[in-house]
Amino acid sequence: MVNTSPQQSTPAATPSYIPPLESGDRLTSPEFERRYNAMPNLKKAELIEGVVYVASPLRFEPHAEPHANLMIWLGNYKVATPGVRLGDNPTVRLDLDNEPQPDAILIIDSTCGGKSEIGADGYVEGAPELVAEVAASSATKDLYDKKRAYRRNGIQEYIVWQVFESTISWFSLEDGEYVALTPDAAGVIQSRVFPGLWLDISALVTGNMPQVLTVLQQGLSSSEHQAFVQQLSDSLSHHSSSKIY
Repeated sequence: MVNTSPQQSTPAATPSYIPPLESGDRLTSPEFERRYNAMPNLKKAELIEGVVYVASPLRFEPHAEPHANLMIWLGNYKVATPGVRLGDNPTVRLDLDNEPQPDAILIIDSTCGGKSEIGADGYVEGAPELVAEVAASSATKDLYDKKRAYRRNGIQEYIVWQVFESTISWFSLEDGEYVALTPDAAGVIQSRVFPGLWLDISALVTGNMPQVLTVLQQGLSSSEHQAFVQQLSDSLSHHSSSKIY
C-alpha cells in the first residue's frame, strides 16, 4: 500500500543563539569572549571578578580628554624607550574570572623580560607591568574589585585618575599588596618599574600638558632612564641575534 499521508519535513538547522553581554552577568572568561565576539558593534566590556561590565557611551568630559592626555604622557615615554609597548583599551586575559579592558597599559616587551605576551589572536595574555584607568563614573569598580584583581594577578603598578575628585592614585605592588606612592616635594611621582616615567600630578589633573611633558623630559634625561634604555636595547639586540642563528 502506498502511503498518501503528507510527509513531515525536517526543520532546517538554525544557528545557535548567543545571548548578548549585559552588565551584571556572571560568566567565565571563555563564555565572556564568546558573547563579546558575537557583538562586533560593542566598543567596551569587561569581566571583573566574574561579573560583566558593559560601558556606557563616553563623554568628551570627563573621560575622553583626560584619557587622551594620559596617552600623550605615556606615549612620549614609549617613544623614548625602546622595548616598551603602549596599548589603548586592549582586552587583557588575566585569569578565568578577569578580562579587563584598561584605558591604557604600558608593558615591557616579552623579548626584554616582560611578564605579558601578545597572543596569536592579538589579545594581551598575562599581567602588564603598568595599568592606568580614568575613573570618571566607575571609581568603586576601579578602586575595589578591579584593584583586587590586578593585585592578585601581579600587575606591578596601577594608576587611577579619579576625575570628579581631581585626584590621581598611583599604587605599587610590594610583598603582594598595593602601596600608594606619594609625590615628592615638587608634586612628582616616579615609577618604580619604568625608570624615567615621572608625573607631575597637579599638572595632569589640571590639563597643563606642557608642564607634564617638561617633567617627563626631566625623567627621560635621568641616568636611571638611560641605564634602562641600555638594558632594554641589549635585550633586543640579543634577541635579534638569537633569531638569526
